Amino acid sequence: MTERHSRRKAVAGAAIAAGALFATAVPVLAHHSTAMFEWGKELPMKHVTVERWEWTNPHTFLYVHDASGTRWAFEGMSPNHLVRYGWSKRSVQPGDEVDITYYPLRDGRKGGFNVTITKAGGETLKQFGESGPRTAQAQASGK
Repeated sequence: MTERHSRRKAVAGAAIAAGALFATAVPVLAHHSTAMFEWGKELPMKHVTVERWEWTNPHTFLYVHDASGTRWAFEGMSPNHLVRYGWSKRSVQPGDEVDITYYPLRDGRKGGFNVTITKAGGETLKQFGESGPRTAQAQASGK
């Protein structure tokens, strides 16, 4: 094998490795972004009905509809995070009427990042516990 052929193989191998690293790094960084939400602009939503509560990794999802029947979707922290603050996969059930607070989506779609859920009996579940949203945003962005 010539030196030129060996060098070409080494360059090609390095290019493939760099491409693979870039291809896996970009989705990981994008996943942890909170840029889609108006972080810190907490809005209330009263008397919504839970349609579905997805207790999944890497994020939980809450689907509700309001009194007019409009469907909303809210992302939340991971189950691993939420269990530390008293949440479980049974925290809310389809049909539950709840009040929530959320950070809206920047693009205006019906949804956002769920901050709190207050159940009919008055119990409030907080995504961030008592440490507040700054800690959660740092966790969500990998800092």
